Amino acid sequence: MAAPIVTPEAVVLQFETAGIGSRMLAGLLDLAIQVGLFIGGLSGLALVASFDAFGALEGIASALVYILVFLVLFGYPVLLETLWRGRTVGKAALGLRVVTVEGAPIRFRHAAIRSILGLVDWYATNFTVGIVALLVTKRNQRIGDLVAGTMVLRERSAASSPQPMRFTPPRGLESYAATLTTAVLDHDDYGAVRSFLLRASTFPAAVRGDLAVRLADPLVERLRTTPPPGVDAEAFLVCIAASYQQRMAGPAGRATGAPFLSVWGTLPTAATHAPHAAQRTAPAPTVAPRDGYAPPA
Repeated sequence: MAAPIVTPEAVVLQFETAGIGSRMLAGLLDLAIQVGLFIGGLSGLALVASFDAFGALEGIASALVYILVFLVLFGYPVLLETLWRGRTVGKAALGLRVVTVEGAPIRFRHAAIRSILGLVDWYATNFTVGIVALLVTKRNQRIGDLVAGTMVLRERSAASSPQPMRFTPPRGLESYAATLTTAVLDHDDYGAVRSFLLRASTFPAAVRGDLAVRLADPLVERLRTTPPPGVDAEAFLVCIAASYQQRMAGPAGRATGAPFLSVWGTLPTAATHAPHAAQRTAPAPTVAPRDGYAPPA
């Protein structure tokens, strides 16, 4: 099922949510691992207890069993989903990832809420509540997802993968683009800019200009730059995208690090499309549509 996500920059992105089959398989794989961890923990406790000839550790061992149950039942999914960007072993094997409904990586509180309410979704109701919720909710969310504000996406599917795109600075702005210190930007910043530029030609002119300004405003201040006179917000964003790609490619023009992987796709590394300027079917305004796009004071 496709689920729309509206980014903070008002760009609508479509993702495929995980269905009940893949989620159940991932859950069963995780459950098998949890059972193995629990059995291994019990075996370790039994081994320690075997050296206790006087029964002094009997009370402590009982407490440790409860702690072991808590760590396996709650600690396993919370720890992995928090540190592994929304994945457990089962989810990774099935190509799934938990994200917030805004498309951002989940944090500890999201994972904790999902894990706690998993008792209601799965164990306390014999999987009934969780299955019904997955079937009736628009984004295939269980109760834990609804409360935590999360959903599970498919990272791998039969759908065609995004085509690589190489951005080049607008003519005459090559030297300016080379001066931009895009090292202060992260992959999410680049992903938002890239998403807008790839979809800019589909927006009405007024919406297109306003979105470009809303994206460019904070980036002008973060980069501490003064765009040349007459450079509109969209052209400024193209310069940012081109400079970011060049920095990631390195001096040799090839990707020097791991590709940028997230719910938005992969870092472009090849010029398989025409430059961005050729895609612009409607001219962007040469003056920002509102007063916010301006060099920092």
